[in-house]
Order: sequence, then structure tokens, then C-alpha cells
Amino acid sequence: MNKALEGVRILDFSHLLQGPFATQLLGDMGADVIKIERAGAGDMFRGMTFFAKWVGGSESPNFLAWNRNKRSIALNLKSRKVHAIIMEMAKSADVVVQNFRPGVLAKLGYGYEDFKAVNPRIIYCSGSGYGEEGPYVERPGQDMLIQGLAGLIANTGRGDQAPVPAGAGLADQIGAMNMVYGILSALYYREKTGKGQKIEVNLLAGLLAHLNQEYVAVLNLGEDFVRPNSGIGHPGMQAPFGIYETKDGGYVSIAMSPFKTLYEVLEAPQLAVYDDLKTLFDKRDEVFEKVNAETKKFGTEDLLARLLKADIWCAEVKDIRRAAEDPQVTHMGMITSYDHPRGGKVRVVAPAVKMSETPATIERPAPLVGQHGREILAEFGLSKDEIAALEASGDMTVDAA
Repeated sequence: MNKALEGVRILDFSHLLQGPFATQLLGDMGADVIKIERAGAGDMFRGMTFFAKWVGGSESPNFLAWNRNKRSIALNLKSRKVHAIIMEMAKSADVVVQNFRPGVLAKLGYGYEDFKAVNPRIIYCSGSGYGEEGPYVERPGQDMLIQGLAGLIANTGRGDQAPVPAGAGLADQIGAMNMVYGILSALYYREKTGKGQKIEVNLLAGLLAHLNQEYVAVLNLGEDFVRPNSGIGHPGMQAPFGIYETKDGGYVSIAMSPFKTLYEVLEAPQLAVYDDLKTLFDKRDEVFEKVNAETKKFGTEDLLARLLKADIWCAEVKDIRRAAEDPQVTHMGMITSYDHPRGGKVRVVAPAVKMSETPATIERPAPLVGQHGREILAEFGLSKDEIAALEASGDMTVDAA
């Protein structure tokens, strides 16, 4: 074996971001991920994009980001013939992943108990917005909505302006990590006991868990977070923790440092009057403005060099294009590419986890809708005539460029 998850087969019913990111991570480690999409249109993310533009003129960057290392089969899940085929596939599968609204797949005969009946060792991972029961179970579980409900948005931005959501799908991506964490734990448990199980992951619980230090502080210290009006980077932190301007229009983040060291580096001894923890919190907006006035006297590179030499925790604030060219990012080989039959050469972020014996690799580009349907069904013993009949009836569609 040269892949950590070689031999693990996943039936992936998931769509959009949470589930597909989870199964992509498992695919990067060698799992055989069979992406079961809707006949015709496929994953909903295929029809969504940023900037109203498409990679290669037709492909969604959102879909391309989360669906490498998978094979696609596009089926009509309402068909009883398709149901029988999938249950046959399930007999040799290890994991089922889905993130439909609670109850949707079960009504079609694809719930945990349905799969368990044909394969007691199956691990069934179900992702949702709010869990499988409760007052919000019928609500849409979208990322920004979860950020708002959990308290992340209320903690972000300047106090004299509206709260600000994160500029990435953090709730979905944390949910994906929790799916992977649960699946790998269940695989290990099954290795020892032979028993499969059901895993439930939801976005709200996942984001709450990642805000644990904020919850512990509020629920135990009798204080509520109040967003500062300045660029302080966290509503619970004192100055100088925040983002500061430089002379050439750049920005530098400053995290941990003795305040005395900072004002000495900035050659601003007048800031010594603030050098007390309580003062740095109570007057944090005032301190921020004073420090910002000093950082604007330096160019970005000069300021960074001075701060780093004094062992002040700092970094340049970069946009995505510049971050992709960062020397450390380049050294780690974190920007790579794959060839897509329609999108051409697609630049992507490489797998983040490095393993000495079983390295993660990108073996397949994100698939076309149902691209591998024929080969997948042939592997499960269907004849060419049976496969052709499924296509003719519309129960399976194949897009093979």
C-alpha cells in the first residue's frame, strides 16, 4: 500500500461544500470515492461560481475546488432499479457520506438502516446544518447563516459598523473536518470490533466547538465581547493585537509582543504611558490609533524587518494572489495544478497534510457529471446492455468529454 486509505471505498452522495470537501480529503489519502450525483445536472455546485465567470468558459471554480480524486456516476435516485444497484454497491462499500437535509435520503431508501441491512459494517456519515431533529431542523443550513447563529459574525468587524462574516466558508469547512475526524475514528473502531456505525455532524455544533474559548470566556467571566471601533483583531483582546497600515499602502498584523518592545521598535517612547494590561484593554481603540500613526511612518518591508528582529509576532497581510506567491507557500509546494478536460490547467491548493510513508497526491481532476458511470457499473458486474438500458431510460447520464 502506498496510500493510507487504499482499499477504502466511499459512496459519496454529498453536494455543495461540506461533504465534498470531506470526501476530497479522504480521496487525497487514497480512498476510492464514488461521487453519486443527480442525473443530468449533477452536484448543485456545478452551477455556482464567483465573479460571474467560469474556468475554461464552462467549469465552476467552486466545484473544481472540492471534487478532485473522485469518480462520478450520475443516477436518478428515485428509480427502483437504481436503488437496487446502489444497494449492491453498498455491499462492498466502507463508508456512505451525505449532506442532504435530514430525512431526504431516508425517504428514498438511502438512510442508515437501509445500508446497514445490506452491510452491517457500513459507516454512514450524515452532515446537516443543525442536526437531525430540533426546532431548526427544517431551516436551510447555509454557512453564513451558521456563522451568524453561532456568534462568529457578531465578534467580527468594527464596533461602529455592521458585523462582518468571514471571507470563506468556515462553518462548512469545519464541518468537513469533523466529518473526516468522525469517519477515520469509526474506521479505526471498526478495525478493532468489526462494527459499523452512524455518524452525525452538523455545522452549528461544529462552529460552536471551534468557538469554545470565546464561549468559555463569556459564560464564565460575566463579560460579553464588544467589538472595538478600531482594527483590533479580536473583541476580547487588548491593544496592540490587530492590523496596522504602512507608508506604502500595505498592512501588517501584529499579534503578541511586550508593548514596551513594540514602542521601542517604532521609536515612539510617548506610548509608554499605555504600558499596562488594563490600560491596553480599556483604551485599546486609542492605543490602536496611536500605534497606527507610527506604523504608517515605515514601509511594509522595513516595518516587518524591524518587528521580526525584535521577535514581535507579525506578518504581512496579503490578498490571495500575493499569498499564492509567498516564498513560504512556494517552498511548501502548496499551489499546484491538475489538467481538466474542459477547464484546462486548473491551479489548486495542494493537500495540506504531509505523510512520510503514504503521501497524499492528486490522481484525478474533478470529474464531469457521471463521467465514470460506465466503468463503475462494469466493476459491479453490470453488462454493457444493462448499462446502455440505464442510459436510454434516463436513470443514468454520462458526460465524457
